[in-house]
Amino acid sequence: MIDKSMLSGSMAMLVLKLLSEREMYGYEMIRTLRDRSENVFELKAGTLYPLLHSLKKKKLLTSYEKETEGKTRIYYSITPVGRVFVKEKEEMWHTFHHAVDLVMEG
Repeated sequence: MIDKSMLSGSMAMLVLKLLSEREMYGYEMIRTLRDRSENVFELKAGTLYPLLHSLKKKKLLTSYEKETEGKTRIYYSITPVGRVFVKEKEEMWHTFHHAVDLVMEG
């Protein structure tokens, strides 16, 4: 189990990373994060949707309604500004990860 404080600030990067690959609707993001992380990231809708709203407000993503399989779903897609944000966050993450590995490995 991961301490939730370790995820602080990372969830936006992870969600935007998913959306950089393809547009998705909310539950699809929840399921994809859970599957790719081998059940480490168990996002709840009550956590995801406020995050999506915040990212949309910052112009990092957009949304639109689409009917599929008889259901109307809200799909989210990353904006060009969001792509720059993800790239910067990925670079910071790799630097941080490397530094932690150096310390932990002695």
